[in-house]
Amino acid sequence: MKLKLTLLIIALMFGARIFAQSGFPFDNEIRDFKHQDSLSFPKSNGILFIGSSSIRKWTDLEQRFAGKPIIRRGVGGCELSQLVKYYTPYILFPYHPRKIFIYAGENDIAAGETADSVFTNFKTLWVMIRKELPNAEIYFMSIKPSPSRAEHFNEFIKANTLIEKYLAGKPHSLFVDVNTVIYKTETSRPDSTLFENDYLHLNNSGYDRWQKVLEPYVN
Repeated sequence: MKLKLTLLIIALMFGARIFAQSGFPFDNEIRDFKHQDSLSFPKSNGILFIGSSSIRKWTDLEQRFAGKPIIRRGVGGCELSQLVKYYTPYILFPYHPRKIFIYAGENDIAAGETADSVFTNFKTLWVMIRKELPNAEIYFMSIKPSPSRAEHFNEFIKANTLIEKYLAGKPHSLFVDVNTVIYKTETSRPDSTLFENDYLHLNNSGYDRWQKVLEPYVN
């Protein structure tokens, strides 16, 4: 009888965890990450990359920074607002990383959100991280000007400016400009040759540029 009761409790707990990872955008990817964690959970004090498909599709990120405790948790076309609302309990806080690189906000604006809204969500996320992980270093990677989203460039620039100013006086926090390196020479427009055919995601040459910018911080 006691054994049956124990098994029932375990089953209910497991079911609750699965349910908690369901019912929000890209919940299938979150479940995949948690399954991966159940097989080999990342060690604490790692270097976490979190955000949208620009992180998810950086499939050789771990190899580019070989020997570093990289944890890559890019989620589909996720928005910064979704990191705030849904994902942090599953693919951020449990890892207790010492460094957190965030790439998000581009999809929010493309979906109709304003730069001010993205900024508000980032401030909320920053406070959440600082409260839960007070010693973690937070790096916000600038929202890139994807050629396919040229109509949103002004909002991208505004959001980047607001976040950069906000982080300027914050401890253990840094705004990282990953845009300048993907501009055409002597312009502030993106070099389309650094993107895949969708003109939205970086290709290997584009990630080469990002790698050079990030190398001083991934240590």
